[in-house]
Amino acid sequence: MATPVEYAQAHRSQFEQELSDLLRIPSIGTLPAHREDTQHAAHWVANHLKEIGMTVEVIPVARHPLVYAEWMGAPGRPTVLGYGHYDVQPADPLDLWTTPPFEPAVRNGGLYARGAADDKGQLFTLAAAVRAYLKTGTKLPVNVKLIIEGEEESGGEGIAAYVQSNGDRLRADAALVLDSGVYAPGIPAVTLGLRGIVGGEIEVIGPARDLHSGGYGGVAPNPFMALAEIITGLKNADGRILIPHFYDRVVPPPKAETDAWAKLPFDEAEFLRDEVGSTALTGEPGFSVFERNWARPTFEVHGMPGGFIGAGSKTVIPSRASAKISMRLVANQDPAEIGRLFEAHVRSLAPRGTQVNVRVSRGAMPVVVPHTLPAITAARAALADAFGHEAVFIRTGGSIPIVSAFIERVKLPTVITGWSTPDANAHSPNEKLDLEHFHKGTIAVMRFFERIGGAA
Repeated sequence: MATPVEYAQAHRSQFEQELSDLLRIPSIGTLPAHREDTQHAAHWVANHLKEIGMTVEVIPVARHPLVYAEWMGAPGRPTVLGYGHYDVQPADPLDLWTTPPFEPAVRNGGLYARGAADDKGQLFTLAAAVRAYLKTGTKLPVNVKLIIEGEEESGGEGIAAYVQSNGDRLRADAALVLDSGVYAPGIPAVTLGLRGIVGGEIEVIGPARDLHSGGYGGVAPNPFMALAEIITGLKNADGRILIPHFYDRVVPPPKAETDAWAKLPFDEAEFLRDEVGSTALTGEPGFSVFERNWARPTFEVHGMPGGFIGAGSKTVIPSRASAKISMRLVANQDPAEIGRLFEAHVRSLAPRGTQVNVRVSRGAMPVVVPHTLPAITAARAALADAFGHEAVFIRTGGSIPIVSAFIERVKLPTVITGWSTPDANAHSPNEKLDLEHFHKGTIAVMRFFERIGGAA
């Protein structure tokens, strides 16, 4: 009988084919038109986990169901809770994809599809690892619980409410969150920090209706000009956020962490050329790229709907304009407090003759994980074994809303890692998953089970 690792190696093609089946489902959880597709993805995941031998429940929540699965066949042994999400971002702009986003294609060792890296390809390694044990008749060294959601890309309200009410069901000796990535190809990483987030929308109303700019230009308030004034009053040209008291609670990373970041292999010019693709990097002077990207808060504008955007010209002063924004938060910043400060400052910036409406969305807390946790030590050893390279400690500029609930509500020692590469194009056209990292990730999950279970 093959060992679990031998089984995983022998079934690489099968794992890729099954993952491709999941990737074909356009589970765009943020778009109402794809509600049925997102539900389909939930049931696909549930059926797959049931087929490999886990006990599975599909749990209705706010919009898209949770999939809860468990294998508790190791009484007296530790328990690992694995997390991932099956919902994906919209695929727009479609014309920038080399191959259609929901028709998986393999090119140069990468599997291209929306959700390949974020997060279907990562959560699939949890299932593949469990399968490798159960299909070889090998008892897992730990009990395993999986909680997989479909609302991560839209705020995670459903899972947050579930965890708040059902924390005891999710208790474990460690949580393994697979929604991050490697530092660089071949260099695995454990993520010790996540930025929090709070989003919102600013709407500016000027005249009662669209006005002819020739007849009213110079006397009627222009909502787009007003919006521009407000935005420049929220962040200056150096990237400093101008909201009063915004930085009051910011906690800088410890020197030991920043010293470690300085030793990471990093070429700023290469990063600018290959990942950002611009002419210069921006941000607050006096902070390194890692600090600006991982440990400093941000304010960003994502879209400014309003006015006339069709071909040709239409010379009107629009009656209203809006901007969709988000702020990434760092240690000790509270989304609710930042939302209140943001709203108050926006209202104080409203230009004469305009009405300003501010909407603030539910946010996620920032997270910092101590590197001394035994689960972190186990993860580093597992990653080193699977990838053949010592795992480094990093932070990430992104947010995973449920992690703070795992830590604060359920008191779970939490490991955040994953197999996505920096060039994975998550949230962008031509998203891809490096298949070699995908298969090494499956081995890493098994090695983590062994380390936590005391079998290694």
